[in-house]
Amino acid sequence: MRLTHILAAIAALFTSLAANAETVQSPDGRITVTLDADGEGIPFYSIERDGKPLIAKSNLGFNFTDDDPMRRNFEVVATTNAVADITWEQPWGERQFVRDHHNELALTFAEKDETPRQITVRLRVFDDGVGFRYEFPEQEHFSTARIAEELTEFNLATEQADGGRAWWIQAGDWNRYEHLYTETPVDGVSVAHTPITFHMADGTHMSLHEAALVDYSGMWLRRMQGTNFRAQLAPSPRGAKVIRDAPFHTPWRSIRIADGPAGLYESDLELNLNAPNKLGDVSWFTPHKYIGIWWEMHLHESSWASGEKHGATTENAIKHIDFAAEHGFRGVLIEGWNLGWDGSWFGNGRDFSFTEAYPDFDIERVAAYAREKGVRIIGHHETGGNIDVYERQLPDAMEFYERLGIDAVKSGYVADAGGIIAPDGNGGETFVWHDGQEMARHHLKVVKEAAAHKIAMNPHEPIKATGLRRTYPNWVSREGARGAEYDAWAVPKNQPDHVPTMVWTRMLSGPMDYTSGVFSLEGRGATEPDIPSTLARQLAFYVVIYSPIQMVADLPENLAKYPRALDFTKRVPADWSETKLLDGAIGEYAVMARKDRNSDKWYLGGVTDENARMVTVDLAFLDKDRRYVATIWRDGAGADGLGDDRHAMEVETRPVGADNTLELAIARAGGFAVEIAPE
Repeated sequence: MRLTHILAAIAALFTSLAANAETVQSPDGRITVTLDADGEGIPFYSIERDGKPLIAKSNLGFNFTDDDPMRRNFEVVATTNAVADITWEQPWGERQFVRDHHNELALTFAEKDETPRQITVRLRVFDDGVGFRYEFPEQEHFSTARIAEELTEFNLATEQADGGRAWWIQAGDWNRYEHLYTETPVDGVSVAHTPITFHMADGTHMSLHEAALVDYSGMWLRRMQGTNFRAQLAPSPRGAKVIRDAPFHTPWRSIRIADGPAGLYESDLELNLNAPNKLGDVSWFTPHKYIGIWWEMHLHESSWASGEKHGATTENAIKHIDFAAEHGFRGVLIEGWNLGWDGSWFGNGRDFSFTEAYPDFDIERVAAYAREKGVRIIGHHETGGNIDVYERQLPDAMEFYERLGIDAVKSGYVADAGGIIAPDGNGGETFVWHDGQEMARHHLKVVKEAAAHKIAMNPHEPIKATGLRRTYPNWVSREGARGAEYDAWAVPKNQPDHVPTMVWTRMLSGPMDYTSGVFSLEGRGATEPDIPSTLARQLAFYVVIYSPIQMVADLPENLAKYPRALDFTKRVPADWSETKLLDGAIGEYAVMARKDRNSDKWYLGGVTDENARMVTVDLAFLDKDRRYVATIWRDGAGADGLGDDRHAMEVETRPVGADNTLELAIARAGGFAVEIAPE
C-alpha cells in the first residue's frame, strides 16, 4: 500500500512537472504563457495577465512551397527551461543600462509519423511582455525550408479587445511605411505593418512587433476575423517568401504588455530579444546633431540633379560647414554630390556612382575644409532602390568615405513598395519588397561593410527597426515612417496627432531620423499658415523623438532668424542615460524626460494634437538633494499651431527641485522644451 502511494506520488509529481513545463510566467508572476499541442496536434500558445485572458489560443505553424505544411499531428518530445537576469550597457541609447530579466520555456514538437520533422518554439516572458520564435534544427528529413507563409496567430481575447482601439498603418501599399496612422476599433484593422498598438478595454496597452529580423521576410499582420490576427510575410518574386537551410531560427515575435502608455514606451523588450554587440568597441561613433544641403531641395530652391539649381556645390557646402562650425553642429549632410541624379533616378538608380562627384563639387576640398573646421561631412548614398548597383560598389564606396574622414552615412531606397531592384541570380534583375528577405540580408551587408570602415548607417526608406542596433551598434537610426520632409510638399502635411501617435507606434521599434527643426514653419510655396506646428513644438521634437543623430533641418538663414530656438538645438544632447515617459495618451499628447549621458542635466519635451491643453509635470525624478534651474521654451501668448501666430514663443527660467511641478500650457499643435540644470 505504501509502495502504491509512493508510485502514485511520483506519477503525480511527473504529471505536475509536465504541466508546469508547458506554462511559463513572467518574473513578477503577472503574465502566464501556455505552450502546447492540442488534440489535433496543432501547436499553440495563449497568454493571460493577472488571471485574465489577453491572447486566446493562437495556432503556430508554417506552409511551404515544396513540402507538407507544418500545422498539425505534432507532439511535444522535449522541454527545456531557463532563467536570465542580467544588466547590459548600451554604447548609446535612450538609457545607458538595460535589464534583461526573463523566464524561458522551449518545447520541441515532432510529427507523429514515420519521417517526423521537428521544430522548437522558444518563449521568453518578461514583466513587460513576451517574445517567441521558431527554431528549425538540423534534421534528416528537412534540410531546406521554403516558406510560403508563416501561420502564427495573435488571437486577441474578445473580452479585452472588444471596445479596444488600434493604431496602425497599412502594409503592402505603395508608400512603404510612410503613411499617416489610422485609429480604429481592433476589429477595424485590415493588413498592418508592425509595430501595431492596442489600447484594450480594461486599460491594458499592448504592441505587436518583431525582433532580430535577420535573413527573413518582414512580418505584416492580417486580421482574419473579429479580433484574430495572423502573420503575413512580405512577398517575394521567387515564390517562397523565405528560403533558409537548417539549422536556423526565425525572428522573435514580440508582444509588449503594460498597464499604461508609460510602461509600453519604456519597455526594452525587442532590444533584449536581440543578440549582444558583435562589433566590440564602437566609441568611434559620436551621437550628434547635424544640418545639411537637404531642405532646400524639398523646397525646390535647389536640386539634387546637376545644372543651374544644383545644391551640392563646393560653395554651398562650405557655407553650411561654416554655419555648423559657428554653432557647434558636428555634421553637415550633403545630398546630390555624386553622379547619377540626372534623369529618372526614382526607383531606377542604374546610373549612380558612389565615388564620383559632379564637376562643381570638389569632395576632397570640402572634406578637408570640414576637418579643419572641426566638422564632419555626413555622406549620402541614394540607391534609387537599386541594391544590385549599390552592392557592386559598396566596398569601394565605404573605403572612399573612410579615406575622407566621413564616419556617418545616410542611405536611401526611394522606390515604390515592391520596386527594389535586386539581382536575379542569373545575371539579370528582379524586383523585391523593402521588407522582404533580400532586403533583410542587404541592410546587414551594408551595416557590416560600414562597420569595417568605422562608419555609422542611417538608412531612409529602410526596412523596419527590430532592435538590431544592439547587435550592430553602428546602425544608429533610420526613417521608416512619415518624416518631416512631408511638411515641405505633401497634402496633407503631417497632422498634429502624428508625432503623439508615433511615440507609441513607430518609436517603439527604435530611433527615428525625423529631420526636425523647421523653424520657418513653411513648406514649398507657402502663402498662408502652412506646417501645423508652433516653433516651440519643433524644439520639443528633439526630446520626444529619439535618435542618436538629430538633424536641424531648416535653411541656415532661417535658423539664424530664430536665435532663441537655435540656442536650444545647440544645447540639447543626442545621447541619454535615462528616459522617462511622464505623461501622455496615444495620438493625443506626450511628455518625455531624458537625462543627458554626459552631465546631470535633464531635458523635457511635450507635444499635443490639435487640442490645446495644460499639463502638469511632476519633477519627482530629480535628485532630492539638489536644486536646479529650469529654462523653458514654451508656446507664447496667442500661439496657435493651426492659426496665424505659430512663432509666438516665450523663454523663461525658474528655480525648481524634486518637490516642484511645472504647469505648462500647450497651444493647438504646440509643444514645449525644458532644460533642467543643477544650480
